[in-house]
Amino acid sequence: MPGDVLLMGAVAYDPKVVTIWEGFRRWLADAGLPFDFVLYSHYERQVEDLVAGSLDAAWNSPLAWVRSVRLAAAAGRTVRSAVMRDTDQDLTSVVVVRADSGIGTVADLKGATVATGAIDSPQATLLPLSFLRAQGLDPDGDLTVRRFDVGVGLHGDHVGGERDAARALLAGEVDAACMIDGNHLLFTQEGVLPAGTTRVLAQTPVFDHCTMTLVDTAPPALAGRFVELLLSMSYGDPVVRPLLDLEGLRQWRVGRTSGFGPLTTAVDETGFYDADGGVRAAGYRP
Repeated sequence: MPGDVLLMGAVAYDPKVVTIWEGFRRWLADAGLPFDFVLYSHYERQVEDLVAGSLDAAWNSPLAWVRSVRLAAAAGRTVRSAVMRDTDQDLTSVVVVRADSGIGTVADLKGATVATGAIDSPQATLLPLSFLRAQGLDPDGDLTVRRFDVGVGLHGDHVGGERDAARALLAGEVDAACMIDGNHLLFTQEGVLPAGTTRVLAQTPVFDHCTMTLVDTAPPALAGRFVELLLSMSYGDPVVRPLLDLEGLRQWRVGRTSGFGPLTTAVDETGFYDADGGVRAAGYRP
């Protein structure tokens, strides 16, 4: 019956998502919480179902959080950031150039070709382009933006676009590439960007990433227990540790909204979503 089970949505950006949430489902059930999850192919439908009350919770990207707030307000509902991973807070993106490039400052990018991730990637497109805009460069007039639309609809969870942008940089096809700082390190370790071949030209202000979003129609007792149990997960627990590793965290933290300001600004600058959460980004087809 509705209300007897806490139902969460998650986007299947990778096969490991099934392993992660099936494992968490069993752990939560053993702790006495009736819990189930539904998988989505993209975030837009997940957010719409959350606000419609078809879901109680959604494991949302930062862009999905921004839209959920707007859709909920337009529908007379509210959502809250319940929990986040420790690795979701205080992140930055970087603009990277080749080590032998003559580009020394952000201003030197005027007239350059800059590679980004997918159209809906906060970390590799929306946020770094907003940062460049704040530095006085108009992405639509001062730059040639070469977008790598891999995994559109996944809000940048698929790093393929960033990896392709990095490869284009190394190949000399573009002058700079945008990516989250953690992926710059990853691509160096992978050999996509061999050590010493690139340097960071600029770094964005900090921002937050994914958040477990709860809608106000969620059963209060189940929602409260869900949050309580997630926060209680211990990295020392041999049952949940492999799942936490797959999900990329060591500890769940209480959710916050203070780190979504930069992305909200980027969304407004580009008109990606309107004030009521309608999708307005030209060419975006999840």
